[in-house]
Amino acid sequence: MTTNKTVLAWLDEMVKLCQPDDVIWIDGSKEQLDALREEACSTGEIIKLNQDKLPGCYYHRTAVNDVARVEDRTFICTPTKEEAGPNNNWMAPDEMYAKMRALYNGSMKGRKMYVIPYSMGPVGSPFSKIGIELTDSIYVVLNMDIMTRIGKAVIDQLGDSTDFVKCLHAKKDIDAEERYIVHFPQDSTIWSVNSGYGGNVLLGKKCFALRIASYLGRNEGWLAEHMLILGLENPKGEVKYIAAAFPSACGKTNLAMLIPPEYLKKQGYKVWTVGDDIAWLRIGPDGRLYAINPEAGFFGVAPGTNSKTNPNALASTMKDTIFTNVGLKDDGTVYWEGMDGDAPDHLTDWKGNPWTPASGVPAAHPNSRFTAPAKNCPCISSEFENSAGVPISAIVFGGRRAKTAPLVYQARDWQHGVFIGATMASETTAAAIGEVGVVRRDPMAMKPFCGYNMGDYFAHWLEMGKKLGDKAPKIFHVNWFRLDSNGKFMWPGFGDNMRVLNWIIDRCEGKADAVESPIGYLPTSIDTTDLDISEDVMKELLSVDKAVWMEDVKDQKEFFAQFGDKLPQGIKDELAKLEANLK
Repeated sequence: MTTNKTVLAWLDEMVKLCQPDDVIWIDGSKEQLDALREEACSTGEIIKLNQDKLPGCYYHRTAVNDVARVEDRTFICTPTKEEAGPNNNWMAPDEMYAKMRALYNGSMKGRKMYVIPYSMGPVGSPFSKIGIELTDSIYVVLNMDIMTRIGKAVIDQLGDSTDFVKCLHAKKDIDAEERYIVHFPQDSTIWSVNSGYGGNVLLGKKCFALRIASYLGRNEGWLAEHMLILGLENPKGEVKYIAAAFPSACGKTNLAMLIPPEYLKKQGYKVWTVGDDIAWLRIGPDGRLYAINPEAGFFGVAPGTNSKTNPNALASTMKDTIFTNVGLKDDGTVYWEGMDGDAPDHLTDWKGNPWTPASGVPAAHPNSRFTAPAKNCPCISSEFENSAGVPISAIVFGGRRAKTAPLVYQARDWQHGVFIGATMASETTAAAIGEVGVVRRDPMAMKPFCGYNMGDYFAHWLEMGKKLGDKAPKIFHVNWFRLDSNGKFMWPGFGDNMRVLNWIIDRCEGKADAVESPIGYLPTSIDTTDLDISEDVMKELLSVDKAVWMEDVKDQKEFFAQFGDKLPQGIKDELAKLEANLK
């Protein structure tokens, strides 16, 4: 399929190491993919679902010890530990290569190696990057077909170039003790062994699109971010784009696919989804910041997805989707906790055991997934395949804070906005292991995904602001999760978050008023038409408690201390300014 000498030499070396029985190039054709589906069904790797009710859909179970990303087994291997930073696990590249080679040695004997050329972003876009993943899993091939652009067009686009990311995955024994997901940023290389779970083995996802891409972005002058991208259309038909970062359990996918409240829908407001998870941002020819979603699909958490929480995500899964670790109903359809309607009387759970509502265990794993094509989404943007990207008007950071952050506030300028992103945090909920209400810092929602020292990452953000100058998007912070004295949410959330987004866009266009506060600009008012919410509650939602914030400053200082000399002066200045303002 290619005469690229670099590709062929690397492939030859990996074949000698893994010793597969056969090597199969993935050309992306329907015929080849259909044949692979058939083969995977015959071995039980996947199960064909009810094709009348879920056309083109399949089901997969992972091993019970292999159900989520393994952050403690994920490494960034740079020449020095300082380059990887305190935010990453580190091992010297030579040492890690030796360890991994021993694990890969003969790992594909009796198996086939599939060669998947794939593009992150539309093929040929100036934003896009190419990877080649070698894997012994048909499940990986079929998921990569949904999540990325694969096949002959990609390898043709690469031509003789050496600019591609080398990805190797072997299921081996699915041994949790010998499971590693390893990145060598200097070599543009990702190696994954002993896992079959999507987050560890679909190497285009977090591994390439964030960890390796963030490193490439710093070197090449762009940003790879854990952000959704949405388009907000007003009644005049004008669309403005927002990129937003949230830690997990903060409703990122729900916001990306938001349905406006009835009152705004009637006026003609709409939301268009460009991406639900990852954004690559570059400065365009006109000096503004543009973004693409480098993925082609959604790798979403199934439990809790229903026609009320996220109808658009649910609609996306109705055809050509792969479901992983959900419950399997007797009629060949799927079930998960939090789905519409009652649980069936009987099904097969995610471990393959018979299940009834009296079983006392969930039918679906809490991290069970759907891999669905983005084009299935009813609100997918017409700009989704635009290789020039969409212009970003606003960047939004968010967290889950009971008392600290107001509903929304605006940064004074880019440097202050970077500081707001760098101090982003969420409080642990009952769903997380450990104590409830513990503050977890997750700068830009990138703590597990930044492929280099986070101190340098903050500096890169500050540098991007200097390049953008007065064309930089405005930066905001939102908090949908403020609680009253009874521990109840004060803001309705979901579709009503559109009201806050409208204020954000109005601020970007100089159409809305704000007042200065110690932490940034606060709205003088938010549209609450048709909302059962009092003026007093709104006042509380937009208030800043200085004593609570002073406590938070202490926590911020502790968090930043780990970066030592790498912490940029701009961040130190903003921290000092915040403290002075609060005093």
